[in-house]
Amino acid sequence: MPDRAVVLDLIAHVEAGKYVEAIERFYTEDATMQENLGAPRGGRDALVAAERTALERNRILARKVNWYLVDGDRSVINWVFEITGPDGKTRVMDELACQDWEGGRIRRERFCYDPASIAERA
Repeated sequence: MPDRAVVLDLIAHVEAGKYVEAIERFYTEDATMQENLGAPRGGRDALVAAERTALERNRILARKVNWYLVDGDRSVINWVFEITGPDGKTRVMDELACQDWEGGRIRRERFCYDPASIAERA
């Protein structure tokens, strides 16, 4: 079960732009991530590699988290990211990260968001 302090530490890592470090520190070796109803992708090493690739292609800025929930072995964090792609356009992604924890680390995470709501900003 995640302690609130651990979830807050995860949030602090992401807000500081330490995305890769957050995966390395807070996810189990066999962790999975899933986008909406897409197929889960898994293994911490693969998740780290995918995050590094995303960061090479995009500038990603996490906004300050306004709310999160912790209940037993589950947490939900409302992430809002500003993502600037290679085209120079910035998009805002507002998502819920639903996390299942095991042994103080995230074992499974599912991101829920409306792809149509990813607004392009000038």
